[in-house]
Formats: sequence, C-alpha cells, structure tokens
Amino acid sequence: MEYHQLGRTDLKVSALCLGSMTWGQQNTQDEAFAQLDRARAAGINFLDTAEMYPVPPRAETYGRTEQIIGEYFRTRGNRADWILASKVAGPGNGISHIRDGQLRHDRRNIVAALDASLKRLQTDWIDLYQLHWPERSTNFFGQLGYRHKEESFTPLAETLEVLSEQVKAGKIRHIGLSNETPWGTMKFLELSEQLGLPRPVSIQNPYNLLNRTFEVGLAEIAIREQCGLLAYSPMAFGMLSGKYENGARPANARITLFSRFTRYTNPQSQAACSRYVALAREHGLDPAQMALAFVTAQPFVTSNIIGATSLEQLDSNLASLDLELSAEVLEGIEAIHREQPNPAP
Repeated sequence: MEYHQLGRTDLKVSALCLGSMTWGQQNTQDEAFAQLDRARAAGINFLDTAEMYPVPPRAETYGRTEQIIGEYFRTRGNRADWILASKVAGPGNGISHIRDGQLRHDRRNIVAALDASLKRLQTDWIDLYQLHWPERSTNFFGQLGYRHKEESFTPLAETLEVLSEQVKAGKIRHIGLSNETPWGTMKFLELSEQLGLPRPVSIQNPYNLLNRTFEVGLAEIAIREQCGLLAYSPMAFGMLSGKYENGARPANARITLFSRFTRYTNPQSQAACSRYVALAREHGLDPAQMALAFVTAQPFVTSNIIGATSLEQLDSNLASLDLELSAEVLEGIEAIHREQPNPAP
C-alpha cells in the first residue's frame, strides 16, 4: 500500500480509501465488518462515510452507515488505526428527512450534524470533516454549466468559523470540501488564510474515465494549494467494470436496483464506456482495475475512494494497486477521451 500526505497535515492516508455508502442498504453489518477487516489487512487506513449514508438516502436508513462503523470500532477496539472521514449534508438533493430539510452550513446545522455523527460512530473525534456539497446553487452533481442565481446562503467565512470552533473543541482534526467548484475551493482557501482559520486539506469530487472535468479547473488548485482530490465514483457506479455492457442489469447491482443512479447511463456514456472496456480487454486487463489504476495514478489525487458490495469486488479493487498502465494503454485512453470527452460530467 502507498500512503500520501493529506493536504499540509501530518496525516498519511492510503492511496485507496474505503467507501461505505452501501452499508446498511446493499450490505449488512456483518458484510461491512468483513470489508473493513479485509481492507485493513491490505493496508488501507482511510475510511470515508457521511451522515446521509446509506444511499439512496431514505428516512428509514438515515445514519445507519455511521452506526455500523461505530459498532465496528466498538467491537474491534481499533478506532485509532483508522483515519476517519465523514460529511455534513447540504440542502436540496431530494432530502427532507434530515433536520426537516433546512440544511444550511451554519452553526445550528453543523454542530447538530457533527454531534449526531460522533454519537453514531462511537468516537470522540473525526479526522476529516467535509461539507458534502455546497449550500449555494452552483454546478455540481452533473451540472456542467454554471447558471447564476441570486440567493441567500451562509457566508463561507461563517461556516469556517463554526468548523474552527469544532477543531478547537477536539471534535474534528481537519476540514475538507466535497462537490466543490474552483471558485468555492479558492474562496475557502483564501478566507482560511486571511482569517487564520482551518484550511481545507482535500476536496472530494467525482473523477473517472467518463468524467474528467476535475482536470479543467481544479487539478491545478489541488496540486499548487496542496488540497488534493479524494476521487469518488472512480468506476462510474460500476459502469467501467463492464458488467452493464449490452444493456445487462446484474441482480443486486446498484444501477439495477435504484432508478436514482442515471448519471453514467446516458447513450454517450455507454458508448464511451464500451470503448474503455474493449481497450482493457484488448490488453488483457480487467476493465475495473484499469479504470481504478488510471485514477490512482493522477498527481492531483490524494486517495481513490473504492466501494464494493462483496469481498470479491473488494479484492479486485485492491489488486488495482499492482497495475501500472503501459504507455500504449494510456495512449488508448487519451484517444477515446479526445473523441468522447466527459460524456457524464
């Protein structure tokens, strides 16, 4: 396992981070425990979750993922072995069951969310606490173009002040962003330096062969400002594994089960995906491992967030660390990207 510095902190996180959003919905507690044990044995020390999980978000399962992780820490007694990341939800996104849907990044919401997460996680601190998505209206969750809207949202400086208070209280160690834009990222960084407040150490955004938009405005920021990417959806909801080829819908697979997940299933994405899968097979590679290896190798990526619903999938994901893509494969990837750039932003 390789380890990378998390921002400008003294924390070293594994190149692969274990995602958890299926636990409590597609995976049982026992299955989640088995994944955690397997990942830890492989050297993974980085674990990502959110108050909103599992997905799809429902009132009946709200917080269940964090509860499972809390039980794992209690039974294994190994909380200190993990660098734990969680997130506070933002407004919209079809969520009305969390704090009556009034999800602003203000003191009331952040403190309430954090305290509830700590209780569910059965821990006294969270190593990385992230704003799951911006409170303001901007382009994220698949919206590529920016459409300005005059609206009231919590000033970013106020949000930073609240997070600073939580750092001083020892509840969180570092802060991070998620689904953020270049303007938002730079503004948070600027304000943190101007006001002497905690500095974002990472940004968790989507990044995969079907969606490389992070490279346009955020990659330079990630490197120059040491605010690296925690890449989520590196396999585009499993599309890049090839298991959905030719319209296949395997039993119990995410896209099969949930109509919500349509981000990577448009005709352009399916066409590009077929080309990436064919490229991998042409070179004798597992398509999923090729997709993961591409993400992990990018210089602006601090950690690649993998998710699995079975130990077999997890083992395959872990094996991607041993794969170094040849110049020929990389040239093939770039050729497809030039002809079909970012079909699923």
